[in-house]
Amino acid sequence: MTDLEMKLKAEAKRLLDEHLVDVFIGFRKENAPLHPQPAFFTNSDQLDDFVYNNLCQNNLAKFLTRYPHETKIGMIVRGCENRSVNHLIVERQHPRENIIMIGVPCTGIYDWRKITQRCGEEISDVELSPGKITVKTSKNQFEFESKELLHVSCARCSQPNPISADLVIGEPVEPKDPARAKRQVETFGGMTAKARYEWFTHESERCIRCYACREACPMCYCAECFVDHGAPRWTESMVSKAGMQTWHIIRAFHQTGRCVDCGACERACPMDIRMTYITEKLNTDMENEYQFICGMDDKTQPPFAAFTMDDKTRFVA
Repeated sequence: MTDLEMKLKAEAKRLLDEHLVDVFIGFRKENAPLHPQPAFFTNSDQLDDFVYNNLCQNNLAKFLTRYPHETKIGMIVRGCENRSVNHLIVERQHPRENIIMIGVPCTGIYDWRKITQRCGEEISDVELSPGKITVKTSKNQFEFESKELLHVSCARCSQPNPISADLVIGEPVEPKDPARAKRQVETFGGMTAKARYEWFTHESERCIRCYACREACPMCYCAECFVDHGAPRWTESMVSKAGMQTWHIIRAFHQTGRCVDCGACERACPMDIRMTYITEKLNTDMENEYQFICGMDDKTQPPFAAFTMDDKTRFVA
């Protein structure tokens, strides 16, 4: 167990033992070494399997909305999770006074697909050290530089550090170049309309409508998603070209001013579909037009959810 893990575990134990929280949301070890799983610790005796490392894929803010408002929640937050929690507080999904955030400056999440592509799927052990990852299989041992394996969202992350955590454990991390985050938007925007549609069609038509992206996203918490509505029916429920394209377009627009670009949707997708270029384009529009970046505090409403009498364009007589 690393020094960081020991400090996180000790803090989780303190919060639970002193009854400062009802549940602590973190990660636990699993038999599959590439896939630590979200865990919900309700007493300190359960912390034996606690783990935290660069293979922890989930955005833990997703689980905030599953608890009643009176539940006192402790949780680990990286930069993207902190911003997600802030925005969920803005949307009144849980009161700030009942959340204790333990912040961890994030050095990035390793893309498990990149590892299995290089090493195969029969992985017996993974060892992580600063700047290096060692992967063991039954027949071979592989070593990689950590930067080779970063998930694409982490490779361009400009907000890796928690911004409003109650306690931060670890040294601040140098943010990535903000221009890199805009590069895929600029590349996509530079295509012809025909080329953009072909790209979108190629990505969306691989979708199997499993909704893993929805289940991984902290901002998808509706009791009934629009794709599940029977009356009125907003889109086809079958796996069809129109249904798949509608799903991806409407879901992206529902994220306008709400997406923190954590990449949880892409990491969860079994078809490895790339769709954050759409939400990142919408994020860029929000920043350019309204000077708004999602989750930078827990009070500011996103532009499409706010109205003031001095708005530039009056739409109410």
